[in-house]
Amino acid sequence: MSDINSAEVGAGVPSAASYPHRDKVAMAKKEYMTMFALAMMNVSILAGLSNDPQQAFYGLSSITFFVIGAILFFLPTALVTAELATGWTQRGGIFRWVGEGMGPGWGFMCLIILWMQCSINFGIAPVSFSATILFYTPNFNAAVAFAEHPQHEIWIICCWLVFYWFLAFLATKGLKVFSKIAKYGVVIGSLVPLGVMVVLMIVWLCEGHQSNISFAPVHLLPKWEGLSTLSLAAGVLFSYAGIDMNAAHITELKNPKKEFPQAMIWSMVFSMLIFMVGTLIIAMVIPNNKINVLYALFMTFRELGATIGIPWLYMVLSWALLCNMVAMTVTNFAGPSFMLGQAARAGFLPKSLQSYNKHGMPSRLMYFQCVFMTIISLLVGLLPNVEGFVIMMTQAITVLYLLYYVLMFVSYIRLKYTQPNRPRSFTIPGGMFGAWLVTVVGLIACLFGIVLAIWPPAQVAEEVGSPATYIVTIIAISLFVILLSFCLYMGAKHSNRNQRTTWVDPHNEFSPFTWQIEGLSKPGKSLSDIPTEILAYDQNPMGNPIKHHFDADAKLGDVPQQIVDAARSV
Repeated sequence: MSDINSAEVGAGVPSAASYPHRDKVAMAKKEYMTMFALAMMNVSILAGLSNDPQQAFYGLSSITFFVIGAILFFLPTALVTAELATGWTQRGGIFRWVGEGMGPGWGFMCLIILWMQCSINFGIAPVSFSATILFYTPNFNAAVAFAEHPQHEIWIICCWLVFYWFLAFLATKGLKVFSKIAKYGVVIGSLVPLGVMVVLMIVWLCEGHQSNISFAPVHLLPKWEGLSTLSLAAGVLFSYAGIDMNAAHITELKNPKKEFPQAMIWSMVFSMLIFMVGTLIIAMVIPNNKINVLYALFMTFRELGATIGIPWLYMVLSWALLCNMVAMTVTNFAGPSFMLGQAARAGFLPKSLQSYNKHGMPSRLMYFQCVFMTIISLLVGLLPNVEGFVIMMTQAITVLYLLYYVLMFVSYIRLKYTQPNRPRSFTIPGGMFGAWLVTVVGLIACLFGIVLAIWPPAQVAEEVGSPATYIVTIIAISLFVILLSFCLYMGAKHSNRNQRTTWVDPHNEFSPFTWQIEGLSKPGKSLSDIPTEILAYDQNPMGNPIKHHFDADAKLGDVPQQIVDAARSV
């Protein structure tokens, strides 16, 4: 299958003469992202106190759900992501990993799912915020009354949309801007309010208030009253979803093979802290039958603030939470569009969506996401039952996101067999047994989460209405996104076969897949132990003819040392 020319030597390895001379890059001149900044970007995507009210329904057993979610979903996802990211370090994130293991069509589907998930999330956020707009004022009773019977929703939604468009504009300013926003936004909008909640919770208990939940160990076990009672627990898995999203920025780390796994660990620690502590405090302060997913957090802030004579503290903390929302939104605008924009230039989207600005961001694709977000917001805002539809949309997003991870786990285990010798600086302990254990656990968690997300939840039966409507809506949204990705991929495949209308930007920044460099027509068996950065060195970008072919069984020892040194210096 390989196409080796006469100038190539050894076991299907190009000679040094096949490559032009390149000066070593002065690495000190490049601005790198710190490990802590990447961890905070991950936390800004994963964690926020606004996610806690939905899990507060479960009281003390929410801890069990979060621990199970961390062990059965977050940990396998983080381990798999770390091995994939340090083995296939070229740009692309999950697109590259799934494309290496299963083919470019499946990888492209992951990017569309990710981009659509964020777009839908953006679309429903202004609708939710429109009902809670008065919580940014000191009149709590008026805020509650408005949240229960909102008025002038369309006008308020439009104001939020203007704000979201502004955040998209900030995201187009590049990595340096949105990484700082993410870092400070998480601290101000999550860690500071969480610290205040903990201190005030202690004061609240010392004043003689009784917790609304029991801390008896028996209550760590979730109550079983049918599968419907666990449906909202799928949100725990969704809370941890997104840990791989910023993998597109792995090349921005100075030492990605060491710092990326560290960033994953710190992301998990901070996220679990925010989830568990915030959820328990809400459950302790607010009776279960009074928890409202829209404003339970504000009620908690007000109750705790009243313990020190400043019930309006909820307003201050509400504005602090806004900082976290800004960090999450800007990061989400940047990450998925950045990854999809790179794939677009490799020939997967029309030329009209491939525009990059001077900051290296796919601004046109990001603003197109804003248009899609605006349409969703205005459509949802016209519905009579906003809370129920928001719940259904959230569960549909959960289904899509978990499907996304199913593809990642399957690709990972395939790569363990199809590219067993490809160097990874981080590998899951335990050899193939450890790899299979992590994969099976992750897949079971994802599939079980999909079932839970589709099953109508008992806690909000009145809001979601007919179980049949609920299930059909979630499945329809999921199928729409899957079919959309399939149609776009087939359109790209057809266009790129016709050289007169090719979508490929010959100067894109995507390296070819390793199986393409090795002359294979699709992902297949390769025993090569040559690192991907050496295979990708001085190659034409993806979508162009391969410049230097390697044999699928070529060995690193056969590669001239000057080529190895040059590839690793770039």
